[in-house]
Amino acid sequence: MYKKIESTHNSLIKELFQLKEKSRNRKKTNTFMIEGVREITLAIQGNYIFQTLLVDFSLADKQIFEQLLSAISVEIEIIEISNTVYQKLAHRDTTEGVLVIANSKKLELEAISFETKTPLILVAEAPEKPGNIGALLRTADAAGVDAVLIANPKTDMYNPNIIRSSIGCIFTNQIATGSTDEIISFLKKNTIEIYGAALTASNVYSTIDFNKASAIVVGTEDVGLSTTWLENSTTNIIIPMHGKIDSMNVSVSAAIILFEAVRQRSI
Repeated sequence: MYKKIESTHNSLIKELFQLKEKSRNRKKTNTFMIEGVREITLAIQGNYIFQTLLVDFSLADKQIFEQLLSAISVEIEIIEISNTVYQKLAHRDTTEGVLVIANSKKLELEAISFETKTPLILVAEAPEKPGNIGALLRTADAAGVDAVLIANPKTDMYNPNIIRSSIGCIFTNQIATGSTDEIISFLKKNTIEIYGAALTASNVYSTIDFNKASAIVVGTEDVGLSTTWLENSTTNIIIPMHGKIDSMNVSVSAAIILFEAVRQRSI
């Protein structure tokens, strides 16, 4: 028998709503919410630990639910919720009626490890918009990078909008956060070349040899990379622009450079 909650006024549901809405609640409890079969499945693959699974059987396919439950290797609390409760907690209507409360990971640089001597890394400095962060994580996943490092993050990495916009790729990438100085120190300690994407650069990205251990560093669309990154880069690189504007969406810029690195490495 599952515990059942039908009212949005239930104290636990109120707490979970605040967990979804408030970064400080996620940080205080070291937990966050995941919705949807795809995202939960990817979190399982990423070795995230779950505390509670909530299911709305008016939406959930029972066979898929049982398969999901069997994939969770630890004992977990299961709560059946009404559709009214589900609609209060969920961000989307198309996530199959399942939610989990998961333990956060610390996302520390010390936890990053490489299986190759020539890793390819994406670094993003001071990203703020959840949609951009999610797109960067999807790009990194598609390119098969070895790690994504977020310098001076302006947004809680377990923000539900990041999870949603990344389509769960936050769980499939090696991710760490830190200050600009900490990440630069980490890259230099591991003998990783630093390539900062900047408008002031004189080297076209496609002329760079990315076969060595390489970190592609991108900044915000409005101010670009900080002086610290530009001064510590092995080489600053530029994507030639042929239109009237001199900037692109940060995830597009990252994709262009990363897939040039992937192309070179496949030859």
